[in-house]
Amino acid sequence: MEIGYGLIEHEPESLEVRGRDLVTGLPKTITLVSHEIQGAMRESLLHILEAIRATLEDSPPELSGDIVDRGVILTGGGALFKWNTRMAFSEIVVPVHIAANPLESVAIGTGRSLEVIDKLQKTLK
Repeated sequence: MEIGYGLIEHEPESLEVRGRDLVTGLPKTITLVSHEIQGAMRESLLHILEAIRATLEDSPPELSGDIVDRGVILTGGGALFKWNTRMAFSEIVVPVHIAANPLESVAIGTGRSLEVIDKLQKTLK
């Protein structure tokens, strides 16, 4: 994502995007500014941060300690935003790592989960 910043402050960047105008059906070029993308994604990104914070709060102390030490790995499309390498959750600072193939890793992980779904269901009971 060329101009997609997470929630970090940055100098505005712009990018020309070509596509088709849905009203006229004609080709159209527009200029997107990074702050527009950041504004549109802000609420979703805040939900991601809240989920990480809640996970830290709900995890056993030894697991949350590992998370604080080793960090979190972002996957999926949200990982393509430019993020700080460390995020603060209240008073806790957590290292942030990006998955090697963020767009593919979600599908790969889901596939692996399906391979062992019987074992997973037993552990959830």
